Formats: sequence, C-alpha cells, structure tokens
Amino acid sequence: MGRRILVSAGEASGDLYAARLVEELRRLEPDAEFFGCTGPRMRTAGVRTVVDAVDLAVVGLVEVVAHLPRIYGEFRKLLASARENRPAIAVLTDSPDFHLRVARRLKRDGIPVVYLVAPQVWAWREGRVKQIRRYVDRLLCIFPFEEAFFRRHDIPAVYIGHPLSGMVRAKLTKAEFFRKHRLAADRPLVTMLPGSRKGEAGRHLPALLEAAELLNRERALNFVIPAAATTGVAFFESRIGRAPVKVIEGEAWDAIAHADVALAASGTVTVEAALLGTPMVTFYKVTGISWLLGKMLVRTPFYSMVNLVAERKIVPELMQAEMTGVRLAGEARRLLDNAGEREHMKKDLSEVARRLSSVEDPIQRAASLIWDLVRDDFRKEQAAHVS
Repeated sequence: MGRRILVSAGEASGDLYAARLVEELRRLEPDAEFFGCTGPRMRTAGVRTVVDAVDLAVVGLVEVVAHLPRIYGEFRKLLASARENRPAIAVLTDSPDFHLRVARRLKRDGIPVVYLVAPQVWAWREGRVKQIRRYVDRLLCIFPFEEAFFRRHDIPAVYIGHPLSGMVRAKLTKAEFFRKHRLAADRPLVTMLPGSRKGEAGRHLPALLEAAELLNRERALNFVIPAAATTGVAFFESRIGRAPVKVIEGEAWDAIAHADVALAASGTVTVEAALLGTPMVTFYKVTGISWLLGKMLVRTPFYSMVNLVAERKIVPELMQAEMTGVRLAGEARRLLDNAGEREHMKKDLSEVARRLSSVEDPIQRAASLIWDLVRDDFRKEQAAHVS
C-alpha cells in the first residue's frame, strides 16, 4: 500500500489544479492513495471523495452565514477522515476561509500541510499571515509578486508559476466550434462568463442578459455562456427566457479563445482569457453589505487579477453598482467597434501571459516539492526511531 495523501479543493479552479497535481504525484509514486474534498475532475483523477466541493461553493462575507452549519459539518467530516487515514501530507488548494481552519487542525494532529494557491492576504485580511506562518509547511504561489510578500513575513513560500499557463488552449478551431454549436459564421462572438458558483452566476446573469438584449438590437451577434460543472446548463436555461444567448456545457476555453469579446466575472476566468489573448470586460457583484465590508478591508488598486499582474489597468472593471446591462453593453460595444482597441488590449494581455509563465511546468514543480517534504518527514521519523 502506498502513502496516503489528503487533497482538498473547494471550487472549480482548485479542482482543476488539484486533479493535475494528483496525476503528477501518482506518476512519481504510483501506489499513492488520495482522498479528500473533491470536485468532478479530482474524482476522475481517482481521489476518493470524503466531502463534495460543491457543498463549499459560497461567496461573500454575508452570504456564507446561512450555510455555516452545513459547511461546519463537512469540515468535521474531512478532519475525521484525516484522523482515521493518517495521510503523509495534506495538500489544500485555495478556499482559505475553509482551508486555513482545516490546516490548523491538521497541524495539531501532526500532519504536514502544503497550501497550493496562496490566500490573497496581500489584498485583504492580512491578519491571516500569522495563521499561514503557523499552520502551513510550504506555500505554493501562482502569481509572481506573492513570493516576496510572504517571504517578508517569514513564510516558506515558492513561486511555481500559474498552473493555467501550460494548460489553457482551445481544442477546436473557430470554424469547428461555430459549426458544432450552430453559431453564425459571419457574426462576432461575445462569450459571457457569469461565474462558476450558482450564487454569483445568479447575481450576474440579469445584467448580462440585459447587455445581450441591448447589443442584439444594434447588430447581429453570437452570445454564448459555457456552463461550468458546478452550475450546469439547466441553471442558465431556466433563467435566460427569450434572451439571444446560447448555453453550452463546458468548453469554456474554446468559447473564450474564439470570442471577439469576453464578459468575465472577476476571478480565475479572467486569467484564462488573458492566457488565450481574448479582449475582455471584467465585473463582479455581491450583496450590498458584503460590498461595504469588503471595501473597508481590501487594499489593492485593482480588483481584477489581470490588472494586478500587469500593475496597471488594461481591462475594464465594472464592480457592484457599476455592473449594469447598460455599462456592460457600452464596454463591449467599444471593443467590438474598435479593432485597434482590441489589438492594443491583446498586446497587453500577452505581457500578462508572459509574466504568468515559468520555465518548469508549475504542477510538476509542485509535485516535486510535495514529495520532497514527504521524504524529509519520513527521514526525520526514521532518525527519531533510531535515536
């Protein structure tokens, strides 16, 4: 029997990274066993499910309150499994509200912790730095400016590169994608990306549909929403009514790569669009109370990771009250009408993509670092037994 490893991811992007990581770890040690909090990709990679990641997919300071009893139940279930199975190491991916609490209990039980995708404490809630320093054995950063920040706080952080930089690519040509989904070949494509969680997608959808209606009155366009596995096609189809929007299952990278403009919820999908070189408009909306609380806590000049990596504003950000159908349509119209503007943004996005790339595959680097920690811990145990 190989060594057991706990792997946990709480959302779609973490599920993708963790699944790839499991594949690499298994390549290095074929007999390893994996269990934890999983999404669909991790389950496909052979990780035994203790907790389903969909049960943790809640966003917002206030929105999460109603779900706390259920989340606490999942928290206890995961920790009970960790105590029973005694993993050689735990790999926690993103979702800091949940995972920093998990890390604390795992460390108390003597289980080493690697954290993949550093919590964004450089943006808000810097008090979490103490928790990370105390409970995380190795922090794996995916943005270039993070390593120096965490090392200044005496945290063993390593920049591995962004996992998506070597993964994001279209599978189909534009002609194949348009033909598959019966899109009009002579019309520009606007891809709408409302978010991978039902809560955020539900908040963003009305303004996106209004923008589609406004733009559709002026010109002939294709509109597509690639539904994430965590939302599903039915969620959108039951809400779009007569709006001129086609919902497809998955295929987000193709839908983004072949778009003339993407309307993207601030988050991982904006990084995907940057890596694919697609001009975009970013947006986000939470409840009013969450927004007011967040504004008091957030200390960054930009909300979009694309702008943060670029260190200047290269894509529009429509946040909270600014996220309306009229504003979305206006920004999309500006890009659709101006080829020079689109090309300028593409050039800026290529610089962002360059900054996110690394010589070594980020996931392979992460797997190597994790096994090094496991071996070091094993050697320490052996030395303790000998002495």
